[in-house]
Amino acid sequence: MENYPRFKHHGAVTGVTGSCHRLLASPDLHVLVDCGLFQGREARGDTLDLHRIDFDISTVRALLVTHVHIDHIGRLPYLLAAGFDGPIYCSEPSARLLPLVIEDALKVGFTRDADLIQRFLDTVDKQLVPLPYQQWHTIAETTDVAVRIRLQRAGHILGSAYIEIDAVYADGRSHRTVFSGDLGAPHAPLLPAPESPACADTLVIESTYGDRLHENRETRQQRLRDVLSHALENGGTVMIPAFSIGRTQELLYELEGLIQAGKDAQDAAWRDLQVIVDSPLAAKFTAIYRELKPFWDAEALKRVRAGRHPLDFDSLYTVDSHEQHLQTVAYLAKNRQPAVVIAASGMAAGGRIVNYLKAMLPEPVHDVLFVGYQARGTLGHQLQQLTPGAGATVEIDGETVTVACPITSIGGYSAHADQQDLLDFVYHMPHWPAQIRIVHGERVARETLKQAMLTMAAEAGREVEVIC
Repeated sequence: MENYPRFKHHGAVTGVTGSCHRLLASPDLHVLVDCGLFQGREARGDTLDLHRIDFDISTVRALLVTHVHIDHIGRLPYLLAAGFDGPIYCSEPSARLLPLVIEDALKVGFTRDADLIQRFLDTVDKQLVPLPYQQWHTIAETTDVAVRIRLQRAGHILGSAYIEIDAVYADGRSHRTVFSGDLGAPHAPLLPAPESPACADTLVIESTYGDRLHENRETRQQRLRDVLSHALENGGTVMIPAFSIGRTQELLYELEGLIQAGKDAQDAAWRDLQVIVDSPLAAKFTAIYRELKPFWDAEALKRVRAGRHPLDFDSLYTVDSHEQHLQTVAYLAKNRQPAVVIAASGMAAGGRIVNYLKAMLPEPVHDVLFVGYQARGTLGHQLQQLTPGAGATVEIDGETVTVACPITSIGGYSAHADQQDLLDFVYHMPHWPAQIRIVHGERVARETLKQAMLTMAAEAGREVEVIC
């Protein structure tokens, strides 16, 4: 047993999607951390074969969910189809959100048969085990080893957690592993920032932004204000591709703040700015976010106590049906009505945002605003690389579309920690890990973070093995 625990990584190894990691506490006791879909460039080819569970699950005693983004739980139907019937542990807010995410994934990727979907959701519900933050729970035990876990707030989306896993062996030895999941950035809207764990022997950490830094909050708010001002001046629409859960709610929070500031300054233009959430799924998530106010941060709760409604303000509209969606696209494309549209998908790789882009990219009065990571191979990444005008085009649904409107990216609104935040997560641990395994990042991001980790360790006089 002295060679355990071991680690196997089945996704988010060479990119940022498909998160799936296996901790082998002993030969016959394994736990799985996340089981997500591959997206963008990583999802090319036969997606059924790509997402099939290709490892032995007979020894997997539990699935641990860090958060409910599709690239972290989207392979759950494949996992259950492979025969997994063990418990699925997650935070209490994640337990509220996970069924909605899985239902949507089933409708998009598997079937629209309501009875089949409900049967699957009933199965998931029986296996789902919600856990409070900051409490230890023993999840599996053999004569050789006992495994316990503790969830800590990760600050990425509501319910997100980094997971501490203790493997305690019969010979008295113990090993603590920390899986970061996706870590949030400090000063993000709505959620408290993650705090570093006390210790770890092994740290498995994401590296989405391992090679770059975000703008500070004041800078990103000013940049958001500038993009919105362009829409107000030109009667254009700001199109924001955003994931239905997490980014949408954080944007609504920031937009409510800017609109309120405009009202306080008696600027009528801000009062007329429409904010449209064109996603029934996002609307459902937003309703659950409102119900889960106890998990908001102190700043957000202060707004609530002041009588404001950060996720339910007067100029906020929700588009439900597909017919309403098409009508909204046509209306905004034809009429000069200042508006912000938030629609999925977050990487513009499908979903309702695509119809807005096809209709409005050719007109310079509109704007596209990216506030999150755009994986290589997605339409969002292609647009980020373009200089609008001068013959710039993209292909959407087989059509060549001219790109004349401004394309803006604000990294500061990413739900991911940047390089400094990732370094700080380790630096502020009282007892540093002996081994750091870097995952969930493009090659340059992983390698850059590795070098930064090694430099930090050398300067601190610490010996750390860094694997990426």
